[in-house]
Amino acid sequence: MADLAFDRDFAPDHGTAVDAAPGVRRVTASNSGPFTFAGTNSYIVGHGRVAVIDPGPADMAHRDALLAATQGETITHILVTHAHHDHIDGVAALREATGATIAGFGPQVPPRPFAEGGPSLDAGADSAFVPDITLADGAVVDGGGWRMEAIATPGHSSDHMVYALAGSGVLFSGDHVMGWSTTVVAPPDGVMADYMRSLDRLMARGEDTYLPGHGGPVRNAHAFVRALRTHRRAREAAILARLVAGDTTIPAIVAAIYPGLDAALVPAAGLSVLAHLEDLVARGTAIADGGSPALTATFRVSSRR
Repeated sequence: MADLAFDRDFAPDHGTAVDAAPGVRRVTASNSGPFTFAGTNSYIVGHGRVAVIDPGPADMAHRDALLAATQGETITHILVTHAHHDHIDGVAALREATGATIAGFGPQVPPRPFAEGGPSLDAGADSAFVPDITLADGAVVDGGGWRMEAIATPGHSSDHMVYALAGSGVLFSGDHVMGWSTTVVAPPDGVMADYMRSLDRLMARGEDTYLPGHGGPVRNAHAFVRALRTHRRAREAAILARLVAGDTTIPAIVAAIYPGLDAALVPAAGLSVLAHLEDLVARGTAIADGGSPALTATFRVSSRR
């Protein structure tokens, strides 16, 4: 895991538009937190007739900042990476002010329910979100002065999409790849196997600068994605080692592999471990005793391992 170096020096001037890449401006909302870091990034793409990627939270000051940054221009499109509240709750107000066309994956795929009704971080998703234009994988949105390709990247959420700006080497990575932290993959909507396949998809593409939903730009993105994959496989190996050592429950595994973790982050860590265990059970490497993988299940290594 030592090769995965995070950049947490990002200190945005909230509400102020700054150049993030040629033809791209960034405005960061004031919704800092343990899962949003310094706040949600909204991106303005193009000049004159522009797109906004992820209008952010329901914060009128942030909407006004986006409108001020595009004064004298026309926002023609609002592109959404995924339907988590910190990314899309600002859609309605920006749409009302501009009449822009909303595009994204939506509506969200209903998440798999937890059989025992356990906690889920997916309470942060808006299952009712429906865009004006539903984008399939590989769809292209042409705004005249800019052209965007939509790439389906499920894993963090079932509806997650990233956007590649044609001719720029820039990819808007949403919450799929961020330079400040690993991505939360939380069942039931988050699926680790999907997340790993989505990383592989990005590795096969040419873009090497990512502009994420939180934090600063990811430079040399292919090397960073390789390190993310290595990190995930190392986390998987650590979970297997705890099963071998006799830890059979998710709380015991979390306590062993996340020493000193902030109590507020323990539920997220538990869901991340569950996501890995779901993948390990599906591959026949681990067994969930008494049924399917769940937060309250007990686990052991498989004899076929």
